[in-house]
Amino acid sequence: MLLHDDINTAAKLIVEGRLVAFPTETVYGLGADAFNARAVARIFEIKQRPSFDPLIVHIASLDDMSLLTSDNDPRIHQLANAFWPGPLTLVLNRTDRVPDIVTSGLPTVAVRMPGHPVALELIKKAKRPIAAPSANKFGKISPTSAEHVRKHLPEVDFILDAGHTTIGIESTIVRLHETGFQILRHGAVTMQQIEQLIPNAQLASQNEPVAAPGMLKTHYSPDKPLYLADNPIVPKLNKQKCGLLSFTGHNTQGYHAVVLMTESLDLKEYAVKMFAAMHHMQDNPDIDYIVAEPVPEKGIGMAIMDRLRKAADKYTSPDSIQ
Repeated sequence: MLLHDDINTAAKLIVEGRLVAFPTETVYGLGADAFNARAVARIFEIKQRPSFDPLIVHIASLDDMSLLTSDNDPRIHQLANAFWPGPLTLVLNRTDRVPDIVTSGLPTVAVRMPGHPVALELIKKAKRPIAAPSANKFGKISPTSAEHVRKHLPEVDFILDAGHTTIGIESTIVRLHETGFQILRHGAVTMQQIEQLIPNAQLASQNEPVAAPGMLKTHYSPDKPLYLADNPIVPKLNKQKCGLLSFTGHNTQGYHAVVLMTESLDLKEYAVKMFAAMHHMQDNPDIDYIVAEPVPEKGIGMAIMDRLRKAADKYTSPDSIQ
């Protein structure tokens, strides 16, 4: 746990309209006072994030909900009681107090209560909700350590370093509708877990307007081409210039570097290691390409494959071989 002095310093900076990178259980966030439009604008500037991509607002108490939304659907409280603090984000109708820049002008706001003691203490000390996307350049690999933040966002005013995150991928994002719910982004809270409380799940289509973070077709991308191992391009690559993210531990011969993501086919372990492994491969000067072995699309495997497909989206044709 960080020293209270560090969290006090970070909270003071948030109140002053500065930016603080802080740990959550999912990834590191780049935080600002959610009600300070000028501070939030700096998030977009530093991340080079398009203005149409809304942010998630983080709270530390259910009492803060009334500042952000007037929704009183009993299903909201069902989900909050089951999964908060934790990696679930709810898209709700917003109050007029939430600046347009936070929601990209949408009538809704994305809200979650993070399951990390440092994040919760920071929000409580700042005495205000904190708007925070992942603390990286837009569309790039998500940060799961303070080192990743320092490397890619050196201009951040302060970084709360609490080591590596424990889940490693962003939160599940859910929007309620009259007859059920819609998954806008897969995460550690699975569709099956939510269906135990609320029936009738729907998945967001790729053609749907952006209503929450992570909905763009291309995202989470390393600076080097990433290919799924079942892509027909992979056999054409020089394996001596490739790094492999291996799920099964099979067919690893010839690669310059191999990261065995799990020794027991544990999808949660894969999720924790995934972005850190991408950072490792990206920073290796002897690797030109990254190959990722697909995982079963069950449970958190749906979230893993969502990230891998989006990271690989722009590298799907022979033209992407450098």
